[in-house]
Amino acid sequence: MSGDRATSAAPGGDGADLLTSERDDLAEPASGPGSDGFAADPFEADDPDPRGSRSWRRPVSAWQRRLSRLGYLAPGTRPLRERLVPPMPDGRGSSTGAPSPVLERFGVRVPSGLWVWLCRWSGWLGPLAVTLFGAILVFTRLGTPHDIIFDETYYAKDSWAIWHWGFEVNWPDNTNALILANPHKIPVPTGPAFIAHPPAGKWVIGIGEMIFGLTPVGWRFTVAVLGSLAVLMVCRIGRRMFRSTLLGCVAGLLMCVDGLHLVMSRTGLLDLCVMFWALAAFGLLLVDRDHARTRLADAVGATADRPDAAPDHALATKARLGWRPLRLLAGVCLGICCATKWNGLDFLALFGLLTVFWDAGARKTAGARHPYLTAVRRDGLWAFASIVVVGFFTYLAAWSGWLFSNAKVGGTRGAYDRHWADGRAGLSPDSWRLVGLHHLPQVSMSWVPAPLRSLWHYHAEIWHFNTTLTSPHIYQSNPWSWLVTARPVSFYYPGGLKPAQCGGASQCSSEVLALGTPLLWWAACFALLYALYRWIFARDWRAGAICCGIAAGYLPWFQWQQRTIFYFYSIDFEPYLCLALALMIGAILGKASASRDRRLFGGIGAGVLVVAIMATFLYFLPLYDAQITTYQQWNDRMWWSTWI
Repeated sequence: MSGDRATSAAPGGDGADLLTSERDDLAEPASGPGSDGFAADPFEADDPDPRGSRSWRRPVSAWQRRLSRLGYLAPGTRPLRERLVPPMPDGRGSSTGAPSPVLERFGVRVPSGLWVWLCRWSGWLGPLAVTLFGAILVFTRLGTPHDIIFDETYYAKDSWAIWHWGFEVNWPDNTNALILANPHKIPVPTGPAFIAHPPAGKWVIGIGEMIFGLTPVGWRFTVAVLGSLAVLMVCRIGRRMFRSTLLGCVAGLLMCVDGLHLVMSRTGLLDLCVMFWALAAFGLLLVDRDHARTRLADAVGATADRPDAAPDHALATKARLGWRPLRLLAGVCLGICCATKWNGLDFLALFGLLTVFWDAGARKTAGARHPYLTAVRRDGLWAFASIVVVGFFTYLAAWSGWLFSNAKVGGTRGAYDRHWADGRAGLSPDSWRLVGLHHLPQVSMSWVPAPLRSLWHYHAEIWHFNTTLTSPHIYQSNPWSWLVTARPVSFYYPGGLKPAQCGGASQCSSEVLALGTPLLWWAACFALLYALYRWIFARDWRAGAICCGIAAGYLPWFQWQQRTIFYFYSIDFEPYLCLALALMIGAILGKASASRDRRLFGGIGAGVLVVAIMATFLYFLPLYDAQITTYQQWNDRMWWSTWI
């Protein structure tokens, strides 16, 4: 944040400037923090120099020379500890109290004591300010429209039922009208219901209904809270990844002004819950990464007092990274993610691999000659237990209402299929359609409790339903079209609006359209290409982590192109697109060591892009929160015919 950091920081510096980028390493592939992470850095010494020289490197191979022509650079000769754990922007020495050159140019003088305080706390003040801005957007007129829109017709009532009976139920046909009536009435359910998704997300949505009742505000409140907190998490995640408060806040701000995020935060659906828990797990694993690398640095002797110790194969191989509660919490979050929708399994699988790759990269930097083998032996089993095993038991706990509730609804006691296994022979299935195995020998499974066998059968039915759903829908779309927002989903478009409601025009319109801010998503396409370049050719672990999040939320849908799927499913990977944009904006800003003119033009370019995205969001805002406009104003915003 201080002026001297903004103007004279060395490449890879760690200044903390509220007004300019604290770190310049976004433009320097190999001098960035932890450039040895997700994809191992080929310039890192596998065989440390016994003399302990920090400038020693292995001979450059032909492949490395080819990479260098595409932008790959050798890492700088930073101390080992700094390579393992680059300092955060609010660490020691982040500010000397020097005035900002930007403020100084406009004649603004800030007392040095206040300036140092702002530098120290900008890591929270900035993200909290951005989060407040996003929360205002989300919570303003949260109960509008006063209607049950799109799939709220399922999840609003399912959430209410879970909190009252422990499982989902069927309702009379006129239930929606009775709920929305004034005074509203909640009818008596007719019996247990078959559902297509696990119950965790409905438990979460139901929290708001327990506070505000079965009303639009009630079934949207908790989702709105999660959507607002997701902005805070993106700010803090971006700050930790890029070691830049500015770029972290830019990523969060972009998320605030994404129309898809706003719509999903104001609608009682499950998909934003999937995004939130996956993002929470990603953030926890990111903090765990820094903690583990700090322990490893201490283990090999690269302490705070002696940061330039030489890499040591024996110590790096034998080091234990200790108790890792944050990874356990990440497993809990991923379990809840899977218990909201099954596509959470993709995040669990890829994030589980990601954390092991991170451990391998850390051990390689510390001097281990066989880092991947060491990571699998030392860290792999614990990672599996923390992510997969903890996630499984968390997932199972989400079904506690289905398993243990014995409530009687509509003459039937217990949830749908809850007693399916009662009185049945416990035999294993004769086929595994998922992997193409048939005519398998059957063995007795009677040792498994009947409720769990019933739950297994229920899962088989849910799987069959979800994988064979091909009923055409007017707003379904192919994943190939999602990044360019080719086919958004209209959640709400009422008829019968009166001319007086839109200033006397002949025809009025009001809509809730699940459409990402077009300029943001189109720019994110280029940012994704840049992130891929950074990962593959510059070996930037941050770009690799961002690509991992996008892959987990996006690529699995391509195997279900024949299924009825929708664009708004892309909310699962939207945070990582915002992080990719922040990565690209950091490169546009330029290195801290660049000339003033380069930084000036980079700042102008980055600022123009962010302002243009915000202006585009403001233009489309009436389509996101059901504002009543004239038909012509609505039609002017239908840039593509496929948006109608």
